[in-house]
Order: sequence, then C-alpha cells, then structure tokens
Amino acid sequence: MSRAARIEARGWGWRHAGRRAWALKGLDLRIDAGERVLLLAPSGAGKSTLLAGLAGLLDPQGGGEAAGDLLVDGTPAERMRDRSGILFQDPDSQLVMGRCGDDVAFGLENRCVPTPEIWPRVEEALGSVGFSYPIGHPTHALSGGEKQRLALAGTLVLRPGLLLLDEPTANLDPGGAVLIGRVLAEVLARTDATMLLVEHRVAEAVGLVDRVVVLEAGGGVVADGPPDRIFAAHGERLADAGVWVPDRPLPSPVRRPRPAPTDMIRAERLGFRYPGTDRWALRDTDVSLRGGEALAIVGPNGSGKSTLALLLAGLLRPAAGTARAAAGLASSTDDGADLWRWPARDLVARAGTVFQDPEHQFLARSVEEELMLGPIRIGLDRGEARRRARELLERLHLAPLAKANPFTLSGGEKRRLSVATALATAPPVLVLDEPTFGQDRRTAGELLELLGSLRDAGHALCVVSHDLPFVDRLADRRLVLRAGMPEER
Repeated sequence: MSRAARIEARGWGWRHAGRRAWALKGLDLRIDAGERVLLLAPSGAGKSTLLAGLAGLLDPQGGGEAAGDLLVDGTPAERMRDRSGILFQDPDSQLVMGRCGDDVAFGLENRCVPTPEIWPRVEEALGSVGFSYPIGHPTHALSGGEKQRLALAGTLVLRPGLLLLDEPTANLDPGGAVLIGRVLAEVLARTDATMLLVEHRVAEAVGLVDRVVVLEAGGGVVADGPPDRIFAAHGERLADAGVWVPDRPLPSPVRRPRPAPTDMIRAERLGFRYPGTDRWALRDTDVSLRGGEALAIVGPNGSGKSTLALLLAGLLRPAAGTARAAAGLASSTDDGADLWRWPARDLVARAGTVFQDPEHQFLARSVEEELMLGPIRIGLDRGEARRRARELLERLHLAPLAKANPFTLSGGEKRRLSVATALATAPPVLVLDEPTFGQDRRTAGELLELLGSLRDAGHALCVVSHDLPFVDRLADRRLVLRAGMPEER
C-alpha cells in the first residue's frame, strides 16, 4: 500500500459541460494523510464530482470548467492519478475486460507492476471481497452486485494511498454490504491509507470513519467534525435537507382505500438460461402481479432477481415456462398471450420498466425529451406529453435539469429519471429494479409516497430491491430468490 495522501481544496469548483449551475463551487477542505472521512450531501450536490476530481478524472479540455485548486500531496490532482484508487457509483463504467481476473489485473498492468506479482495480488483482492467465481469467469455474466464486488477488488488491488469510494455497497444485498464493511475495516487496519467514502448506509459506515463532512448543494462545507457530534448537533436539519443520518428512518407512505386485488400478470414454471451456456439464472418460478398490490423481489446478489423482473416485464423470452397477461391487464385480443410476444407499443402502454442500469433506457438528448418519448409512443399529443413530463420533473426534483443531457446526470438523478420515464405512460404494471439506488433521504421518501399512491390506485408494482427498509414500507408480499429458485412469503 502506498503512503497515505493529503487532500486540499482551495476555493475549488467544477461545472460540467453544458450546465449553467456548478456541481461544486467555493469548496475549502483539508483532509490530512491517514484520515478516514464520510462525505454526506443531498443527491446531486457534487459528492461524486469531488471524488472524480481527486482521482484526476476531470479535464477542462473536455468542456467542463474548473475554479480554484484541488490538490493531492500539494500537487494538482490530475498529476497524481497513481496515488489514488476510485470505486465508481456504477460498476459498469469501471469494468473493461471480458474475464474477471483480467479486469482486476488491468490496473496493475497499466501501472507496470512486475508480472510475477500480479496474479497473487489479483487472487488476494478477489478473495478479500468474497468474490465467488474463478478468474476466468466472464464479466458479462455477473449481476449488478457481483460487478460491484469485482470493481472493488480492482480498486483495492492497486493498494492506493488515497481510497475514493462512491457508494461501495449500493448494489449489494445486506450480507454483501456487511462483508464489504469488514473488508474495508481490515484494509484500513493494516494500512495508513486516506479514505474518502460516500455511502447511504450511514449507520454501518460510521464505524469506518473518524470524521464526517457534509456538503451543501452547489456550495461548500456546512458541517464538519466527529460523527457523534455532527449527528447530535445537526441530525434533524440534515435529514430535512435530504441527508441520510442514523436513527431517522423514512416514514411509511399514507395508506389509502384500495380496490380488490386483480391478477395482471401470471408466471408459471418460469425459467431463463444464459445464452450459449448451461447455467440457469432462474428456474421453476411461479408468481403473480396483482393490481393494488406491491410485490418485492429480494435475495442475495446473483440469485436471479433482475432476470425475473425482465421476464415479468416482457423484455426477455423465457427458456422455460410462461409469463402471460391475466384478465386485469390483457385486452380481449391478447388474453393469455406471452408478454415477450407483445408489440413494443402495447408493452410500453401497459408495463413500465426501470432497469438496474438507468443508462440502458435513455434515448433522447434532454431530460424533458426523454420523459416525452413514452407518452408520444402511446399516441398522446406533444402538449399532453409535455404536461406529464413537467409534472414528473417537479415531483422528482428534476426540473432544473430539464434541458440537460440524461447521460450527464449524477447517479441518483439518472435513477429518478428512469423511474419517471416508466411513470410517464401511467401503465397499469410497473416493474422497478433498485428504484432507490443513489437517492438521498428526501427523494427516497418522495418515491415511496409516489409508488404507494400508485399501488393504492390499483396499479401492480414489482420492486427488486436490497433496500429492506424501503421494502418494509411499500410491499404487500415478498418473493425471496436464492440461487435462481423461489421461496415466497
């Protein structure tokens, strides 16, 4: 492990290309070598931007604009890239090789580590994060949580003096999150590395840090000090601003009178096998989605949750069994039809989907245009499509970003946009994969209330989530998957 790095920001700020507002501005911050800091802020307040800047990944020549100084060991951060290791919020943006072992080795090879040292370090890093596959396993066959573990291994294998972690447990099941916490504790115990951690599981993260720094949206530091003192003095105010703080759970959504549940989708003996392999992602699954109910699909990473969601949304063709429209969803012409056979126009009108990776569903040049695509596709005129788009922009706190390119949003903003695109057509069935990923406390509460109102109005909700407090407040039923097999409760 490299010696610990020192961080300093002097009036530093960054404005992303094409944006009027600064992601951060006027930031003054010093982090001494060896400190472990938890960085908190509302969604979109610049946490990920600061980490990217410290990793030397922001270049004004790409169209952005910088102000002030951002230094690592007294040198501009872009000239100190070899001192840092960063774990991005989205693991897909970090994985570059076709095989898992090669991906972890990639950074070592780029830093010219002697060949005899590389593979022992790769094996050590993979073992430290509980990665269960051999080094030759294909990266494309991993679940989101498994990709997160692999990306973390690729960061830790570098043994950096500055460890920059952006939501390291966001895609992990609760057991996986506990394991990663232990891994980080062990890494920090045997090294003097400086760590800057962004994490929404705040109660679990507090034990890893000795300092909390809270940022204000578009501004600088609003609170800084030991965790106990910060949360005791500012906890209520921070929670009201959208910052996750310990011991302040989300309130349950208002429960309204609901219609009697009606079957919308029925799946029987459903199964899916990865193309070109004998490996089953899902087997022998019976489940129904009912209007006026919320079903939560939960279970460990790699257990088939996202695969089941895509099958229920009609976006994958089953390798076994059926997923069909029931009376509450089908018209007289397609009652009982396999969902994967439906034309896209029918599917988008009746089954909205939020993918695990929101970027997989963005098509337009601006946030507002993205929200108008679905309504126009189902036959609404542009005026009504724009009205729906603007209503959702306000409800989900995206209005200031209406003209921004969707791909330039923060991780939490992309997730809210992907949820909004599914809501824009007002479909009777909604299938949402990790809808609270990257959300601050305020926007998670808004999503909870919005989805609760849709459920109570008779929509069928299917939510894949590791966010068990969110599931507890929304779901009427749970389907637990383990190794591709169900156990409903």
